[in-house]
Amino acid sequence: MSAHLAMRSGNPALTAETFRGVRALGREDVMTVEGTVNKTAISLVILLLTATWTWNMGIGDPRVGGLIMVGVVGGLVTALATVFKKTWAPYTTPAYAALEGLALGGISAVFETRYPGIASQAVFLTFGTLGSLLLAYRSGYIRATENFKLGVFAATGGIALVYLVGFVMSFFGAGIPLIHESGLVGIGFSLIVVVVAALNLVLDFDFIEQGAERGAPKYMEWYGAFGLLVTLIWLYLEMLRLLSKLQERR
Repeated sequence: MSAHLAMRSGNPALTAETFRGVRALGREDVMTVEGTVNKTAISLVILLLTATWTWNMGIGDPRVGGLIMVGVVGGLVTALATVFKKTWAPYTTPAYAALEGLALGGISAVFETRYPGIASQAVFLTFGTLGSLLLAYRSGYIRATENFKLGVFAATGGIALVYLVGFVMSFFGAGIPLIHESGLVGIGFSLIVVVVAALNLVLDFDFIEQGAERGAPKYMEWYGAFGLLVTLIWLYLEMLRLLSKLQERR
């Protein structure tokens, strides 16, 4: 959905260089973890509102296809603008959330029509994963060590390469066999992708915490929220894919 340009972190929005060279001028202008959580919540509410709008239209509405494309293309452009111009994050992050909501609402409706109940299951699993990993991270059970970061980075890069190759092959009427099917290989591949996407959340938590500790400026709270949103959207879409494969085997 968004540009997952893997760098030091699996999430391109929150890399090792994200907070370098940016500092707040006064204490009241410093980024905090709590502030980032609040911005993330606001962004998720915006996404939910626009997603609900396209969801309620239903796939029979001819406008839904166009809105999905607007969401996908607009979300990509807004994401790139946010990554390259972090100071715009207070404006581009809400816009990104709204655009992605348009796309996710339509995509979810398509999956729901074919597999009733799948959207609610994917939402529950996505936020359940977020809550579980956040609790594990705050409790110290999972730590974003350098080896952990390198491992997640390598895995994310490998997945991105597989998707890129598959995208290029689609122009020639071909595709990578098995991984997109509902067989054991396809389900196994989706499980791996879901795990890697989930582990990217740990890296997001770590980078946001680093930003707060280093005294990053207040606008970086919106940027941190953007980074989390990118990962959550990726995780949700992969959950949909995994659940659809599992239902096809029934």
